[in-house]
Amino acid sequence: KVWRFEFIGEAGIDAGGLAREWFQLVTEEIFDPDMGLWKSSATNQMLMEINPASEFCCPEDHLIYFRFLGRVMGKALFDRQLVAGHMIPTLYKHMCGWPCQFADLEQVDEEIYCNLRKLLDMDPSEIEYLCLDFTVTEETMGMKQTVELVPGGTDIDVTGDNLPEYMEATLQYKMMGRVKPQLNELLLGFFDVIPEPILTIFDFQELELLMCGLPEIDLHDWRDNTEYSGEFDRGGPNNDVVRWFWEVIEEMDQEMRARLLQFVTGTSGVPSRGFAVLQGNDGNVRKFTVHGIEVGACLYPRAHTCFNRIDLPMYDNKADLKQKLELA
Repeated sequence: KVWRFEFIGEAGIDAGGLAREWFQLVTEEIFDPDMGLWKSSATNQMLMEINPASEFCCPEDHLIYFRFLGRVMGKALFDRQLVAGHMIPTLYKHMCGWPCQFADLEQVDEEIYCNLRKLLDMDPSEIEYLCLDFTVTEETMGMKQTVELVPGGTDIDVTGDNLPEYMEATLQYKMMGRVKPQLNELLLGFFDVIPEPILTIFDFQELELLMCGLPEIDLHDWRDNTEYSGEFDRGGPNNDVVRWFWEVIEEMDQEMRARLLQFVTGTSGVPSRGFAVLQGNDGNVRKFTVHGIEVGACLYPRAHTCFNRIDLPMYDNKADLKQKLELA
């Protein structure tokens, strides 16, 4: 069905403009952190994640709002309308039916991710001396609460033998368990409108672009607010590889530029005040950074979304750089 909108007290015939405005206003309101349903991601202030404490902010109807938002997002996708909020990548993965990987945890809780990585590097025989168990501590509205990752988790010590199970339980809880009711309602509402099999033709990054639109990327602003490090520390923008990098970006269309921005920062969104105020995971300004590395260290460019940094190998020619960058 085609939706037609009429704003109370405002004269106007909906030929498309009122519908665009309705989707914009409704999604802006629901994604507003002040409403309590969503909050800014701890690792990227431009992305929104489900607030685990939404029940305390809207005790009677918070799940109804998530089902409603899911339907609105599905209808927006179906009608080629745009929504106002960029969500964390894992939520788009849930919508596409993609599995969440351990590396995704870094974008949700960097501290837990780094701590788990340290456990992997430890001698397995020493892990039991850390006195860990199968629980996590959650702080909600200023009150701390111990949550069991598995039944009886308080009484299960983490050892070298059960470390994989501990990491899997932690990943599952952080990605889904802590917001399971809200996530279920969001997905059910979305799939009420969009049949799940249809989404198999998209990857999660394409889904974000379809739902939030292609950003207007000012290439000059991007370039002027980029920093250089590593092998590019001295030459900076005058280095041949850096010049090739920007030439390749200039040759890209808007979609490919948005995908590159997604790859490096975790989202296709651009701050309203431009790249000069691009934020890192700590909420401070962390400008887009091109970090030069030797080809032997890594064959393809790699991204550090928490720091808005791309590690760019010192390729011998522009064609090689273009091919590897597009594949990455």
